[in-house]
Amino acid sequence: GTIHLFRKSQRSLVGKLTHEFRLVAADRRSWKILLFGAINLICIGFLLMWCSSTNSIALTAYTYLTIFDLFSLVTCLISYWVMMKKPSPVYSFGFERFEVLAVFASTVLAQLGALFILKESAERFLEQPEIHTGRLLVGTFVALFFNLFTMLSIKNKPFAYVSEAASTSWLQEHVADLSRSICGIIPGLSSIFLPRMNPFVLIDIAGALALCITYMLIEINNYFAVDTASAIAIALMTFGTMYPMSVYSGKVLLQTTPPHVIGQLDKLLREVSTLDGVLEVRNEHFWTLGFGTLAGSVHVRIRRDANEQMVLAHVTNRLYTLVSTLTVQIFKDDWIRPTLSSVPIANNILNLSDHHIIPMPSLKAADNLNPVTSTPAKPSSPPPEFSFNTPGKNVSPVILLNTQTKPYGLGFNHGSAPYSSVLNQGLGIPGMGAAQGFRTGFANVPSRYGTNARGQPRP
Repeated sequence: GTIHLFRKSQRSLVGKLTHEFRLVAADRRSWKILLFGAINLICIGFLLMWCSSTNSIALTAYTYLTIFDLFSLVTCLISYWVMMKKPSPVYSFGFERFEVLAVFASTVLAQLGALFILKESAERFLEQPEIHTGRLLVGTFVALFFNLFTMLSIKNKPFAYVSEAASTSWLQEHVADLSRSICGIIPGLSSIFLPRMNPFVLIDIAGALALCITYMLIEINNYFAVDTASAIAIALMTFGTMYPMSVYSGKVLLQTTPPHVIGQLDKLLREVSTLDGVLEVRNEHFWTLGFGTLAGSVHVRIRRDANEQMVLAHVTNRLYTLVSTLTVQIFKDDWIRPTLSSVPIANNILNLSDHHIIPMPSLKAADNLNPVTSTPAKPSSPPPEFSFNTPGKNVSPVILLNTQTKPYGLGFNHGSAPYSSVLNQGLGIPGMGAAQGFRTGFANVPSRYGTNARGQPRP
């Protein structure tokens, strides 16, 4: 066969993923994440076995939070990979949107898990099975300890940014109201309860508290329905916590402008429009490229005598304080002033020879025209009430004399002829009036100004 010396080997998808994973694993910072990921898989395996042995759907809903922790660890690895990769011709803005996509996928999967729990809980209300509490409390504390230890030990940059930038969940709002009430009684706790609480830590503690209440009620009264109620509560808390994050990351993927920077962008654009040489700022578009990264493009129209590089430097300096990835297109004013020609124009261009008349074919028969209004005459219609001396478009063009005033600036003589002389120089209908004429640029004009249809002067 043919030997291709410089042909690149095409890697499969698995080969590409393996290559990128080796690139991430070469960084020592990712070793800690990989270790926590391995421990997470072991905990998930034990928790799923305990969920099956206890027959508790509330513990299953709480185990889904541990699975979400595994997704957050994968997102943290993607964040490290994004920092290692450089922009390429295919991804000219870099790979920051991959971590946005990872956060969006993780939160959406957590919400799908919550919907699955709600569906299973609705079925259990019809036929409530017996719950075994032998390992229910053990599984609760194991999941709580590992979730809190993972959240507090690993610095997950994407989820930390989203939890701060996204709107608060209903669970955070209720806890904030409760914290204000407690701080009103004990002011010393304001430094602990009043700041915005981490939504992941909050849902872990709330889920563990619901499982503890479930364990006590089942042990005391054998009230098995409380397990289903706790599962619904954990699912609703999970859905309410993840939904604002999904909305925020989804808006980033849709390349929308963040609402909190619109006012600052308007202020900067007004400053740019007042720069020396700038005439107009248009086609501006700004969007969120990644978490904390704003990109944008703008067109700037400048004067023809302005310095392009100087204006570009000033515009970039103003917008770079807020927009890190900026594209500015400078173009000069395209308005062109009309100039008058000083070269004399030949007389044969505009002047016509003597008795030169361009005939205009009539559109309709002459016998069908009314001599007063030049409109088709109808036998049954009464005569018009008003008759104007407007022959219309069915008459030949006007013929003016060559002695008419010529416009200045085009090589013609200056001065103007008296108005009375113009009226007495034989402005007439072709074939009936003047013997020498100058044709105007209009074809559909009356045959003679100030005369009637037969060429006679008005009284």
